[in-house]
Amino acid sequence: MNTTKRALIVGSGIAGMAAALSLHRAGWAATIVEKSPRRRTGGYFIALYTEGMDAARTLGVFDQLHTRTPRGTRTWDVDAFGNRTRSVGLVEARPNAAAVLRGDVEEALWANLGDIPVRFGLSPESVDERPDGVEVRLRDGHSGAESTERFDLVVGADGVRSRVRSLVFGGHEKFLRPLNAIACAFQFDEQTPYVAPADGSIFAEPGRALWVFPLDDRPPTALFTYRTKDEDGQFTRPPKQVIRDVFRDVAHADLVRHALDQLDRAPEMSFDSVHQVELPSWHTDRVVLVGDAAWCMTVYAGLGASSALMGGQQLGETIERHPGDVAAALVAWEASMRPFVREGQRAGRVKQQIFVPANGFRARLRRRMMQRSGRKFALRDAQAALATA
Repeated sequence: MNTTKRALIVGSGIAGMAAALSLHRAGWAATIVEKSPRRRTGGYFIALYTEGMDAARTLGVFDQLHTRTPRGTRTWDVDAFGNRTRSVGLVEARPNAAAVLRGDVEEALWANLGDIPVRFGLSPESVDERPDGVEVRLRDGHSGAESTERFDLVVGADGVRSRVRSLVFGGHEKFLRPLNAIACAFQFDEQTPYVAPADGSIFAEPGRALWVFPLDDRPPTALFTYRTKDEDGQFTRPPKQVIRDVFRDVAHADLVRHALDQLDRAPEMSFDSVHQVELPSWHTDRVVLVGDAAWCMTVYAGLGASSALMGGQQLGETIERHPGDVAAALVAWEASMRPFVREGQRAGRVKQQIFVPANGFRARLRRRMMQRSGRKFALRDAQAALATA
């Protein structure tokens, strides 16, 4: 009789593949199902921090992870008239951070899945938890065919609007905390004019902002973000037209004009409202949520990839330390992750004012703070240049 424990991981993103690899290393038979008909590639800028890198090393994928941090990168605040002052970007803000694309992390994980099966085009229709296991009814999105399978553990790693979370814990409205903002990310196909390839740029005014993130070996990625009290109303028109309307009166600014032109040419983009996910508990006895499905911190926190890697990696390790007692393992795992997530969500709420200040007072406060940080980094760069002269 086969006594190998079976785990179903719903979602083939960073959190899902990290959890699958970690469970596989712990001796479990992991299976990933993904609603999309094929694997995602590409993606947009993310900053990978120490916690994420450590998890990648533990999972054995770090050596395959392609990082794109430009050497000597600097970040500038730019106003509508082209004036610029030294500021600080996501990679500069924390020691040993790396600039990567979401797809870089996913590619490194994918390359190490080995014989872990990934079944595309499937999503859960029901999750029936019982004392001895979980029965999951899966539906094929193409044919409509359904099948029921039994697992010892179900991992919901299927994003902010998690299907597993809605089936097991309740509707999205119970757990999504809106930040009353929209974020639009996309890839440039050329460098920003009048800006050094290694440098990033920020245009931030009350209620709206543009961040341009430099990459070492390809053109930058960009993030338009703005505040709104009518999130639903932002989805009644084409997203590119919505962004153009929000920034129309500053479209004369070189940075904004270039970004809007690049957005018009972008073959794909991400356009979504900004939410944090808050649950009193991320697990039952045999169902657990990981990554954005459990604790989305938002793009403003900059910790999504790192926390997904960390959460997935630690899940398998904790289960391995509690043989035969999945429920106890999940309690221990959540207790170990909660402090990091709590701080990350707090940072996301605070850093929203850095990304897109709410009003004139906060914009002035942000400008002074960023300029002070920028001067510190400029002094550091000058000292390093003198030391090597």
